[in-house]
This record gives sequence, C-alpha cells and structure tokens, in this order.
Amino acid sequence: MPFAIGGNSRIRTNTPAENAYNALDISNRDISLRQLRLSTGKRINNAGDDVAGYITSRALTARNGAMQSALLSVGDAKNISSIAMDALDNISGLLTKIKDATAQASSGALGTDEKVALARAAYRMVEQIQTVVNSTVFGGAQLLDGNFSSDFVIGMNAQNTLQTLGVNLKSSNADFNIESNNFNINALTTTLFGGVTGLNLISFNSVSASDLNIFKSDVIGTTLTSLATALNNVNKVASYLGGISNRLDSQEDLIKNQITNYSAAISRIEDADIAKEQLELIKSQFLQQSSLTSLAQANQNPSSFLQLIRGS
Repeated sequence: MPFAIGGNSRIRTNTPAENAYNALDISNRDISLRQLRLSTGKRINNAGDDVAGYITSRALTARNGAMQSALLSVGDAKNISSIAMDALDNISGLLTKIKDATAQASSGALGTDEKVALARAAYRMVEQIQTVVNSTVFGGAQLLDGNFSSDFVIGMNAQNTLQTLGVNLKSSNADFNIESNNFNINALTTTLFGGVTGLNLISFNSVSASDLNIFKSDVIGTTLTSLATALNNVNKVASYLGGISNRLDSQEDLIKNQITNYSAAISRIEDADIAKEQLELIKSQFLQQSSLTSLAQANQNPSSFLQLIRGS
C-alpha cells in the first residue's frame, strides 16, 4: 500500500511523484480491465481474472456441451420410437382386418367363392404388412426387420449409462412379454408371425376353391386364435416402445432444464455486471484524472527547492 512520505526537500528522489505515478498506473490498468469486460460482456476473460471461477465455468461449459449432444441423441431416439410405434399401429390395424376377414369366413352361411374372396382380400393386407416393414426406415436402417438395435447417450452420469433402443422382433425379449421365442414381423418370409409358431400369413394366398387351407372348418378356429395372439403380441411391442417414448419425453424435459440451469450458472460466474463495471470504470477514470493532477504537482515540488540554490 502507498504511504504519504514527508521531508520532501530533495530533488534527486521524488517519492510523491512516484506514488502518484503508481496510483496512475493502477487506475489505467483498472480502466483497461473495465473496458475489456464491458466490450466482451464477460467478467472472466482469462484464468487470471478468477482462478477458481475459471475452472468452474469451463467445467460447466464442457458439461453443457455434452448435454446438448445428449439432447440431440434423445431427439433421434424419439424419432425412431415414434416411427416404429406408428408402423406397429398400422400393422395392428391390418391384422385386425385380416382377423375380421377370417372371422367372417368362419360363418357357415358363406360359400366357397366368398371364403376365397375373403382370403384374397386378407392376403392384400398381408402384402401391405410387408410394405410397412420394408418402408419403416430411419437413417438407412430398417426398424422392423428384426435386425435393428442401437445405443443412445441420453444423459451424463458417473457411469456414462447408455439407453439401448432395440426392436428385435426375431428373438425373445422379456420386456415384450410375448408368448413365443420368435417374433418376426417379416410376414412373407417366415412361418413364425407375431410370436405364434406355425402362423404363416402366406397361407392366405393358398386358399382356393379346391383347398380352403387355413379356412377349413376344422382349422379356421386355430387360425383365428393364432391371429388374435399375434395381434396381441404386436400391440405389446408397440406398448413397450410407448414406455420408452415416455421415458425419452421425460429425459428430454430434464436435459432442457439442466442446460438452462447450467447456462444460468455459467452466466452468474462468468458474465460481467454491466452496471457495476460502468460504475467502476467512472470511478477509475476519476482516479486517473486525480493521479495525473497529483503527478503534475509532485513534479513541480523539486523546482521550488532549486530557488534555495539560486538564492545562494
């Protein structure tokens, strides 16, 4: 800290001028600092401005960036689950029409031609199921062919836990709660459909006047039961995806709130208080002018003592 030093009747060492110069230098530095903060809007422009705050703000900024990436990942996962759910809902509607056609064909009042016509109409729905499967694509990957599985980073914690979103309709999955170890929605290439062993939807195309096949009176009951089970299993898978979608909605809200809170924390630590900085700038400018005046006066002091030399 500066001290006011008396006994200044010296001309070789001008201590008051040095004190005034030091005060001026301090004022100039403070003015530069306030102008920097006002121009950047940031209180912490380098690590020297606040050593602890710099570490904290940089850590929060890095985490905020990771949360932004997680938010995008959640969005992708929601897109996939929504597309798959919509496709399964479509398939459920088609299966319902197939089941209704089969139920109608079980009526003894219908003749062979009517039953064949119903089978042909049902087979058109079977082909549409295959179309739905083939067209349910995201990012170049088919979602319902039994091969899609992907990991999504939907949050950040100490274990870096991932959420796996997979729609594997060929293998058993306890979460699906289906009644068979196979659930391949690929209707035209399998004898296992909707978790029902032996249910081959291609059989609808085999119904003819000479061979009613799955529409035979002693078989059609099993066909109806199998279709009902398959329909129930498709709905279970859609419900499973609905649960994932609900979790993703919650996670999206959580991440958005976290990003907002982190941004607010970074702002409180790093951003400049404009009103305060302007106040400090004016104060330093006053001190600068005062220091300049004091320096000018201090520089004049030695000259007064020269009068003693000239007077001798």
